Amino acid sequence: AGGDGTIATAAALVANTEIELAIVPGGTLNHFARDHNIPTDLAKAALVAAGEGTVTGADIGYVNDCAFLNTSSIGAYVTFVRDREQLQKRVGYTIASLVAFLKTLAQLRNFTVSLEVNGQKKTYRSTLVFIGVGERELKMPALGSRVKNGKRGLHVMIVRGRKRARLFSLALAAIAKGTKEAEHLPEFDDFVVDRCRIDLNWPIAVIGLDGELKRMTTPLDYRIERDALRLVVAPPEGDE
Repeated sequence: AGGDGTIATAAALVANTEIELAIVPGGTLNHFARDHNIPTDLAKAALVAAGEGTVTGADIGYVNDCAFLNTSSIGAYVTFVRDREQLQKRVGYTIASLVAFLKTLAQLRNFTVSLEVNGQKKTYRSTLVFIGVGERELKMPALGSRVKNGKRGLHVMIVRGRKRARLFSLALAAIAKGTKEAEHLPEFDDFVVDRCRIDLNWPIAVIGLDGELKRMTTPLDYRIERDALRLVVAPPEGDE
């Protein structure tokens, strides 16, 4: 039982074994459970975990040797999470998120990213790199969740706008119209890959993993392991 960060720790221990992973989601957002047909209601999730569920394969992402289930981020989002966590206890999640977003936008910093994709090296000046396990949706109301029946792999998204106004416009376009619209803008690149390496211009980086912040040595080697988990999920509708 626990949130996505706790579940990721458990998942890393049982990945690529015959052990089944049955979870009772207890976090705030529970993205992994929602994306994999696991009830977020504790009583229903407990019944699924206790034997009413079925077993299916699930992908897991790694950066260096650290597992993650949903998303990883570098740059502006890390600043956003730090500020939101500092404010949340005083003003609540929603207001803290809004204030943190505005503060992050005002303090944007560019950094150099060298990205190797399918043997080709690309270099960017970026404010935000976002990596999701499975193809991700940026369109409301499904912001941040997996695209239904989307591509498998790591969805790498890079924002490379240098001006705050242009970056803000990009964010609005992505939220309002989705990835398919945003990817045509010159400030946005994305790839779905099985692995990639990200070099930064500092030896230690604080990155976001499933909503938590972790210090990692660079370069950052990302990879996906397909069907690494034997995940217990709710049976399809009609099979109950």
